[in-house]
Amino acid sequence: MDYKILIINPGSTSTKIALYNNDKELFSENVSHPQEEIDRLGSLLDEIPMRRKHVLEALERHGVNVPDLSVVMGRGGLFPPIRAGGYIVNQNMLNLVYGGTLPVHASNLGCVLADEIAKEAGVNAYIYDAESSDELIEIAKITGMKEIVRRSLCHVLNSKAVSRWYAESHGKKYEDINLLVAHLGGGITCSAHRHGKIVDSLSDDNGPFSPERSGGVPLMDLIDMCYSGDYTKKEMQKKVRGQGGLRDLLGTSDGHEISERMANGDERAVLVMEALAYQVAKGIAMLAPSLKGQFEAVILTGGLANSKFLVDKIKEYISWIGSVEVLPGEHEMQALALGGLRIVRDGENVSDM
Repeated sequence: MDYKILIINPGSTSTKIALYNNDKELFSENVSHPQEEIDRLGSLLDEIPMRRKHVLEALERHGVNVPDLSVVMGRGGLFPPIRAGGYIVNQNMLNLVYGGTLPVHASNLGCVLADEIAKEAGVNAYIYDAESSDELIEIAKITGMKEIVRRSLCHVLNSKAVSRWYAESHGKKYEDINLLVAHLGGGITCSAHRHGKIVDSLSDDNGPFSPERSGGVPLMDLIDMCYSGDYTKKEMQKKVRGQGGLRDLLGTSDGHEISERMANGDERAVLVMEALAYQVAKGIAMLAPSLKGQFEAVILTGGLANSKFLVDKIKEYISWIGSVEVLPGEHEMQALALGGLRIVRDGENVSDM
């Protein structure tokens, strides 16, 4: 039987859309949203109609009738800690998004957009390997403040996808090996994989800075900024996610523009990009103890893993720790499609929120 699987993956400045027939991609589009458009809309929830319109237009361009869909898969957001794997989109999940209590992140819209299209098609919507999937070992959750418990927030979907690919390409099972993974995208996260589970991770607000995230910063200085009276809570949140990192340090998060500036002798751009590589290497090394130094490889993935300068610099700092495998780009669309196929065809168990 053929299953038509629609994939919706909202990012900070784009919406990725794909359609699969079983495990074969029929089409894929990456619709960009200019930063000015995002800023003009104001809140994350205000982006829903715009992104939904782009999804429906993509289906129309490719001659796909919504009622022909078998299932709709959305990228999972920053929910309270949940298990890895599939979750059906239900009202409890949607209430979390609309309630305004979740950390602000475009991935939160994945379940909303999937649900709206799925209702029109008369099928179910699911998320898979959400970013908040939490498999951390207990000691990794403890912080120096009893009020704050560390939780896993990383690029679970792509990190697990490339880990499975690495294992299969080496004739092994993901559940039998250990890996360290750094996802280099608009946000950068690092994760330690032990026998098929992410046992520790660095999220985009306590690890390396990235194109649009501040990463971990000195807490006392951050506290001073929060209470200076110069910034609202929303403005501080934007400095952490959306307007931090390369955007703040270099005035842009555009990799092509930064590469041109470096090629034209911009010493500041070179210095900041090496600092980014240095922080990624530190993030990877910080997680090595969670595997007691026993792992197959370090995997560099995500869009920025296409940057030769960045990858070469990371290798300079981290190659001593182990083999480095570069699997550039994001494999989230295929991972969502295969997850959806396992649910609707193979009957893989799903959870409710």
